[in-house]
Amino acid sequence: MMCAAAALVLAVSLTGRGEDPASDSSRPPLAPAATASAPVTSESAGQPPRSAPSQPRPGQPAAGSPAGKHLPRSRPVRLIVPKISVDAPFVDLAIDPTGRLEAPPAADTNLVGWLAKGVSPGEPGTAIIAGHVDTKTSAAVFANLSALKRGDRFHVRRADGSKAVFLVDDVETFAKDDFPDRLVYADTDDAQVRLITCAGAYDRTAKDYTENLVVFAHLV
Repeated sequence: MMCAAAALVLAVSLTGRGEDPASDSSRPPLAPAATASAPVTSESAGQPPRSAPSQPRPGQPAAGSPAGKHLPRSRPVRLIVPKISVDAPFVDLAIDPTGRLEAPPAADTNLVGWLAKGVSPGEPGTAIIAGHVDTKTSAAVFANLSALKRGDRFHVRRADGSKAVFLVDDVETFAKDDFPDRLVYADTDDAQVRLITCAGAYDRTAKDYTENLVVFAHLV
């Protein structure tokens, strides 16, 4: 499950607006890249992001401590975020041949995606959930993601019938050209999740937003 130091990049504009997400080259990387042109090997393609553990956020166990509460692997079925009225099904996302994570289909505004060959929400490690903030014609599933605050809760319904409840530790916005990939995607001993969408101003030249919004949360 260790990811080689290939240039895995989150190729999700998460904006919609009728643009082609794959055309954007300013997406946050899924793991620290040795070089920008490093090839994606058959061993690393589609594998979950793994790197040095990040610093614990408020309420999280320290790195290297025994894993806290966690669940066995099970695919997510629905994401429920009561505070922002999100009740959305999941679609599988994969790493494409160029080493980029596919974007959720922009045609469906009420849809989230997860890195299906990575950690499932509730497993030990960092699960990645991505969603659009808007489309060309309307707001999308993560339009109000920035309203979440530390202490808020949301949950993921899973295929095994269980419910993984997460507590928000932090909500941060990062410039896409200075995205802290280790902080966001680093491996963890406990079960964590990241909710990711776009934020900031919309750059019409680049056809993308200038920032990414990341919600950090852990299983409770």
